[in-house]
Amino acid sequence: SLYVRQHAQTTQFKNADSWVILSDIEQRIKAKIEAIGTPLKDWDIQINYGIKTGFNDAFIIDGKKRAELIAQDPKSEEIIRPILRGRDIKRYGYEFADLYLINTHNGVKEKGIKRIDIDDYPAIKAHLDSFYPEIEKRADQGDTPYNLRNCAYIEDFYKQKIVYPNMTKFMPFFLDNENFLVNQKCFIMTGEKLAYLTAFLNSNIFKICYRDNFPELQGGTRELSKIFFEQIKIPFLKEITEHEILSLIANESYKKIENLIYKACNLSEEEIKFIENQK
Repeated sequence: SLYVRQHAQTTQFKNADSWVILSDIEQRIKAKIEAIGTPLKDWDIQINYGIKTGFNDAFIIDGKKRAELIAQDPKSEEIIRPILRGRDIKRYGYEFADLYLINTHNGVKEKGIKRIDIDDYPAIKAHLDSFYPEIEKRADQGDTPYNLRNCAYIEDFYKQKIVYPNMTKFMPFFLDNENFLVNQKCFIMTGEKLAYLTAFLNSNIFKICYRDNFPELQGGTRELSKIFFEQIKIPFLKEITEHEILSLIANESYKKIENLIYKACNLSEEEIKFIENQK
């Protein structure tokens, strides 16, 4: 009872939406953001899962195996692409684990994209044949056991995109301009204003306001599923341009990005100090 008296906070529940308990200053900050924010589902963006292979041991290889397959048949390089996992994503960046996906995609009939014919890649076929009993019985496959499952948004991996883990303690977001593929432990976000969104999602404000909107799993990990993410209200701050953010990211000027967001959100010195002390 003593702890409750010392730490109790007054809050309001105005509707049936999900809610979290916040201190007075946290409520003020979140109210400011939500007053000028738009739910992410109403932005011009799309959120999709990374690629599911059904059997990673066959389709995800290291740099040594990649070199072997290319040495056996140079054409193999056409469909061996670098891949990131959820654990590889860092705030504004990544740590490449020297892993690659054999991207035997199943094509997209509606867009005239033909599926990969494994007979065109004999070295890769021989590699996959060594796992044939496993790849033949997997649920996630395309027209043949050699092909990955259908992925209508396969082209989106080759666009500018935001990459983030589906489960994380640290909530990092990376703006990918290098055409990485990602596994099923990641989400990708494509569309408009991606540099700005990357900056806001990596900001201290975002974590203060919205960390508790995501379910907490074991060990303080948060689940960043699409169903929760789309409800988050992100302010569109016209004062901050894509060009400016891209330049600051390139120069690793992350503190300047934070200050721009604080100013554009009209936060008081007290609110900024509180946010900075929570990092």
